Amino acid sequence: MKKQIVPLREKDKLGTAVIPVVSIAVSFLVCAVVLLILKKNPVMVYGDLLKGCGILPKESYAGSKNMLTDFTSFLNAWTPLLFSALAVAAALKAGLFNIGVSGQMLVSGYLATVLVGYGDLPAVAAKPLVIVIGIITGALIGGMVGSLKYRFGINEVVSTIMINYIAQYVISFFINTFYINPVSRQSNPVSKAARLTLMDVTAGNIRIDIPLGIILAVAAVVWMRFFFQKTTSGFEIKAVGASRTAAKYAGMNVGKNMVLAMVISGGLAGLAGVTYYLGYFGSIGPRTLPSAGFDGIAVALLGGNQSIGIFFSSFLISIISKGSTYMSSASGVEAEIASVITGLILLVSACNAYFSHRLSKMGGK
Repeated sequence: MKKQIVPLREKDKLGTAVIPVVSIAVSFLVCAVVLLILKKNPVMVYGDLLKGCGILPKESYAGSKNMLTDFTSFLNAWTPLLFSALAVAAALKAGLFNIGVSGQMLVSGYLATVLVGYGDLPAVAAKPLVIVIGIITGALIGGMVGSLKYRFGINEVVSTIMINYIAQYVISFFINTFYINPVSRQSNPVSKAARLTLMDVTAGNIRIDIPLGIILAVAAVVWMRFFFQKTTSGFEIKAVGASRTAAKYAGMNVGKNMVLAMVISGGLAGLAGVTYYLGYFGSIGPRTLPSAGFDGIAVALLGGNQSIGIFFSSFLISIISKGSTYMSSASGVEAEIASVITGLILLVSACNAYFSHRLSKMGGK
């Protein structure tokens, strides 16, 4: 019996890894056809995407810049998306859909900005405090959403959407009233000491931006894998996500695990917020929700809701997004073609359930 079960499990794992790869390959092939119709060389266009992110070298660079400058800028943009996707995945483990990552990012970023970003604390105190505020703020919002879901049956999609709107307009009022920068029409920039990206660091003859948050993001990937694979709490959250009735029958505290999943999700969303607003941008745009919060949903699904898969899927989507500007100028292709590529990847990956079904049937033969 063992000999029959083990190979089947290996096939399931292989299918989980292969399906996203096939989705991506099919999407790039379809987009290549579109580019050929536009009389563009797909290889050149895709190469320009990589050049725009510092993965391949450009033909020339402006003063004080090189390939490393582009790559560190890419890492800076990638960090919030990685946190955002992990936040979505944590909630999905418990069968919950946290569509409010953007709102949680905004509230966390705003509070960290007002409480620390405009203060006079030295960097050694300000940077850790920004991170702590981000985690606590996001976790509190996530925990509230989880409690509303369990105690009162309020759908988490509805509550998180409402929080998004409330956060967007309330914070916009305060920014426009107290913190608006008359030149940029954004909030006033945060202090250098509080910023989670070291800006314009001189390394030899070049200047680079060093995103400190990427270290935390990679650590979060490792932690999530360990937590959901090796701990009792992680197992119970997944059990609740698979079947609340069965989990309750097995003696698990369904409510506690739902709230815990949303606390973890919110905490990760808070980290996405502070690395976005106090790292990548350094200020907040009034009446605007960060797109990274919504993109994280697609990235989590593309990564199979697994932390390692999310690591690679967020890396890919960030390449397409970040490299689109250079691709447009170098290849003469509209920057929107990057959105077409992303859309195709997500469209094909939406068929994962069908592909998984076909693979399981093939494995059963």
